[in-house]
Amino acid sequence: MTKILIIEDERLAAEKLERMVVQLRPDWTVLGPIETIEHTVKWLSLNQVPDLILIDIQLDDGISFEIFDQIEVVSPVIFTTAYDEYAIRAFKVNSIDYLLKPIDPDALEIALTKFERLKDRLAFDHLKIDTVRQQISKNYKSRFLLKIGTNMFSVLTRDIELFFISERSVFIRTFQGKTYDVDYSLDQVQQLVDPDQFFRINRNYLVNIDSVNKLVSYSSSRIKLELQPEFKADDLIVSREKVSEFKKWMDR
Repeated sequence: MTKILIIEDERLAAEKLERMVVQLRPDWTVLGPIETIEHTVKWLSLNQVPDLILIDIQLDDGISFEIFDQIEVVSPVIFTTAYDEYAIRAFKVNSIDYLLKPIDPDALEIALTKFERLKDRLAFDHLKIDTVRQQISKNYKSRFLLKIGTNMFSVLTRDIELFFISERSVFIRTFQGKTYDVDYSLDQVQQLVDPDQFFRINRNYLVNIDSVNKLVSYSSSRIKLELQPEFKADDLIVSREKVSEFKKWMDR
């Protein structure tokens, strides 16, 4: 009996997928859904390998390609995604398939039939995964999920004035002047946000271009920033080795 694992963080989307699979392949066993990268890695470590994985590219805690960095996945995969065809064109070669959301039952039928036809000679290609990851890397994080006590809420990335390190923790400050801590390192944040919008001026600060109010000449041809709304800090200074790059970033 064929076992298919659904990895999808949107409850309604997961339920719809399960209904379609059951309708199209009533003799299959549907496993999941699993909502996060962390839980998927744990599940794959503890359970028998599924015959097929149906997985969303963007999960609640990151891009699903991170799963393949943490554990060897031998099951063939069908990706579901809201990204356009250009972003995943590289994955089309020698793959099972991908499905654009909202998923059409006819498209799912084609993908499942393709799996059945090819399953005896499929080999999972990690190079394809790396290629697609590079293709979609231009889709930067649009919001950050934050937690205060037992409450959770999200802040749009475009509403963040800067990210900064204080007492070994990373914080965001919004244009409304509110400050929250985040569960990322500043190095991780730098990879998640659009470099056209945010610049790492030094070890401790990643600033939004829309927050830069004034550039002040500093010692040894360095630059000190004044932000709007005002953010009081003595070390809002562009590192010497980044001054030239920063000027180009500002002068676009």
